Amino acid sequence: MFQPLQRRLVAQAPQLLRRPLGMVPFALQRRLMEPLLARVFREAIADGDLDFLADKWLKVEVTDLGLCWFISQREGALLVSDAAPRVDVSFSGSGSDLILISARKEDPDTLFFQRRLKIEGDTELGLALKNLIDSLDLAALPALLRYPLLDLAHLIEQGQASEQPVATAQGAAL
Repeated sequence: MFQPLQRRLVAQAPQLLRRPLGMVPFALQRRLMEPLLARVFREAIADGDLDFLADKWLKVEVTDLGLCWFISQREGALLVSDAAPRVDVSFSGSGSDLILISARKEDPDTLFFQRRLKIEGDTELGLALKNLIDSLDLAALPALLRYPLLDLAHLIEQGQASEQPVATAQGAAL
């Protein structure tokens, strides 16, 4: 009984959230995202692992939610903008897929080859970013961020799994 509800929730969440999220002023998005990114990438920033992003612009687009941010690094801080002078590399995908990647429930390479994750532009920069994100330790994330991310990823996984057709013995014989 819960699976059909879960499947509908996962399938309909983007269209339900798109309008309210689109009404959030960008200034508020920036105020939330910059400290969050600073926290998530604190060690990488301190080690200089994000220096390759200096004077470069990453576009992150959540296609089904109509959200888009431009991210760069300047003087040891990640900057979030609503526009960029140019885009060096672009990552785009559905909100569900990006959450699953963040929670390590889906492999970005697999989603890329399934055309569910798009990486366009400077491939060397894109690969460096992907590898840096892959190297992040989920256990190092604050519990206030890690557990909701994992719970949301689990909800999405379960909702998507219930969408998969179940092969029956009769159907398999056909």
